[in-house]
Amino acid sequence: MVFVTGSGAARVGRAVIREFAAHGCHVAVHANSSAAEAQELADQIVAQGAVQAIAVQGALQEEGVPESLVRQVVDHFGRLDILVNSAAIWSPQKINEVNASDLQRYFDINTIAPFMCARAAAKVMAAQDCGGAIVNLGDWATVRPYLDHAAYFPSKAGVDMMTRSLAVEFAQWNQKIRVNCVKPGPVMLPQDVSDHQRQRLCESTLGGNVGTAEHVAHATRMLCENTFINGVCLPVDGGRTIYAPDGLQTIENIG
Repeated sequence: MVFVTGSGAARVGRAVIREFAAHGCHVAVHANSSAAEAQELADQIVAQGAVQAIAVQGALQEEGVPESLVRQVVDHFGRLDILVNSAAIWSPQKINEVNASDLQRYFDINTIAPFMCARAAAKVMAAQDCGGAIVNLGDWATVRPYLDHAAYFPSKAGVDMMTRSLAVEFAQWNQKIRVNCVKPGPVMLPQDVSDHQRQRLCESTLGGNVGTAEHVAHATRMLCENTFINGVCLPVDGGRTIYAPDGLQTIENIG
């Protein structure tokens, strides 16, 4: 049984839900503002007849909501095998415009909420003989941040350390609980991206192309299936983390 936060909107989390459902897993779709889309996705999956699906709604940054959502999922399915922390916010913002409230909001949603969801899930997994798997979604660019995201990147960089720390902590509860992280590169580009920008992004990867949400979803499932991977932060970025071709060290802030 798989619970994916931030999976209602047509972003990476939705691809993750579809990936697991396609491989026979019951799923719980989560959204805050995209509740109607989450319910629609759950209904589509149920209509296919292979697996069960429900939709749950809540603002993860609010006190008690992560625990409440995990409880709803477990009450319905009787167990929780996989949690994928996909929910996140990001928006370009000039450094001089960033205030303390902006920073707090990024950390509340991008760092603290995944922590609270993971801990609530791990408490359930600790009582299961098979334990469980938790996958956080980070960001490749925490190693090479680009302009106008100075509030966002610190919150995402915290996900890397959180992943390693929680892997150590939860293994003390049940050695079969594992925590890993996927760090997407340029995938699901905005529709208003120009041909020039798209070409530059393609040239910034070793394979000369951009990725898809399905690439991220496949990597997420792999980390859940391989029981000997724990505490890993895996870039899924076409090699962009290690590759900076001449003249392309600075890429438009869209990937």
